[in-house]
Amino acid sequence: MQTLWQTLSARYLPGLRRRLTGVDALPKLAAMGLLSGIVTGAVILLFRLAIEWPLEQFLPGRNSENFEQLDLLTRGLLPLLGAGVLGLLLHRLAIHDRKVGVVHVMERLNYHQGYLSLKGALVQFVTGVGTVITGQSAGREGPAVHLGAAFSSLLGQWLRLPNNSIRTLVACGCAAAISASFNTPISGVLFAMEVVMMEYTIAGFTPIILAAVSAAIVTQAAYGPEPAFTVPPLVLNSLGEVPWILLIAVVIGVAAALFIQLVDLAGRHSHRPVLLRIGVCGLLMVPFALLVPQTMGIGYDTVSAAIIGDLGFWVLISVGISKLLITSITIGLGMPSGVIGPTLFMGATLGGAMGLVGAQLSPDYASSVGLYALLGMGAMMGAVLQAPLTALITVLELTRNPNIILPAMLIITTATLLTSEVFGKRSLFLTILKNQGLSYQNSPVIQALRRVSVGAIMDKNILRTERLLTPGEARNVLSSGPKWLLVDGSNGPTALLPAVDLARYLEDSETATKEGEPAPEEIDLIQIPANRRDLAPVQYQATLEEALNAFESSNAEALYVQRHVAPMIQRVYGVVLKSDIESYYQYRRS
Repeated sequence: MQTLWQTLSARYLPGLRRRLTGVDALPKLAAMGLLSGIVTGAVILLFRLAIEWPLEQFLPGRNSENFEQLDLLTRGLLPLLGAGVLGLLLHRLAIHDRKVGVVHVMERLNYHQGYLSLKGALVQFVTGVGTVITGQSAGREGPAVHLGAAFSSLLGQWLRLPNNSIRTLVACGCAAAISASFNTPISGVLFAMEVVMMEYTIAGFTPIILAAVSAAIVTQAAYGPEPAFTVPPLVLNSLGEVPWILLIAVVIGVAAALFIQLVDLAGRHSHRPVLLRIGVCGLLMVPFALLVPQTMGIGYDTVSAAIIGDLGFWVLISVGISKLLITSITIGLGMPSGVIGPTLFMGATLGGAMGLVGAQLSPDYASSVGLYALLGMGAMMGAVLQAPLTALITVLELTRNPNIILPAMLIITTATLLTSEVFGKRSLFLTILKNQGLSYQNSPVIQALRRVSVGAIMDKNILRTERLLTPGEARNVLSSGPKWLLVDGSNGPTALLPAVDLARYLEDSETATKEGEPAPEEIDLIQIPANRRDLAPVQYQATLEEALNAFESSNAEALYVQRHVAPMIQRVYGVVLKSDIESYYQYRRS
């Protein structure tokens, strides 16, 4: 079996890799996106099972979210002891192995071309399950995004695909994870492109769409076609509610800005020992678990109750504020939990509470509390993530009701603008990245260069040769018609010169010989008159962005493209000049 795989991979994979180096390799990327979605869907199913099965065995009524029915002692001890175990686990890991979640995926995309490790994925799986089953204020979607991105990245690494294709596969995994978590494939696509990649391209859309669809099919095969929440028919009763919706948008915008600010403030303690920080998270969770047990775990039972209208005003406002406080502080301190689920929780409860107030003020015109809960969910998600389009489509897919589009557009855009323009807050994920001393480059130039591998533009008309040649050997070198000559040194290629310069030197030597001068016995390619260029290596998988970085760090005038073909053996495939990258970018713009 191994021999068969080696034979097939040797025959077909090199061609696949070459075709995936360019931005136009759409059919192959689409197939990879489909495979990524299936893999991610299976991983997310396993992740959900690892959360739900132990909770169903442990919680009363075999309900995986029924933390409220636990006795006071258990409710208090569970998050405290759980935080202790998580803290000890993270304490034993190296700092780079502790990084998990959506922020980590964005960091790896920006600084490491989307390369994620299996160890990091396993840490995310264990800690993601651990935060939920021990009753921390947590969500499962953030860990799911990391898992989807990681296993899709590992798929690309296993196939040794170029880096631009691995970046696309990471986006496919993110989209598939959101799609599988909520059964909302369009939201998954937009989340990957608006929140994680921060770019929209036709070449990117197709594989990401296929990944989201295939992951949704895998999830529906296990959980059915219904979305994450059961939503009754909803409609906006009157346009007279528009001013009230705008007021709710203000409330949600303020809450989102406060949430981001608290995460930012708590994140300034990231230099302290991780065991101390996670221990403090557990201590802080205890009073919330005792007094407001709805904040424990994912809390989607509370969200569903808010949508249906089963909760009163004081319950909604208390659990909404409590969730905001404990989630922001614990995430800022480093608890490895997701933030997307708590964002929906906060929006649903605060929006539902405002809906009840509106119903008291104007009972004849007010819409149902469920409508305001859903509008609050969308507004909070859009404001915290600074992703209004993703939030709008999420609300639409969850309700499957086009009547909600108009009020949802109004409240989401207003809350998002208020958070970003009035309070000056960026996306929560970008805020956390900044707190870690990192940035996220998403300029159009950088995005364009990341989509293409050096293999797509390299000049393959090259020939490697020794530095010292006899005239006869030099003529044999030129007989194959190369454009460039790579001059080998003791540690690989050291210089690049145009073959035409060697031909000109031979022609001049022959002319001088006819005039009576002695013919050279040996030609030194480093000494003859030629337009030589200093060389530096770049890997075949590298993107054009990485190639530009290699030019800047090495001060080289040309890069030779190489790949490991065996231990200690590198094969050179071509050369890239800085002018090639500039010409390619100008061509794509025109």
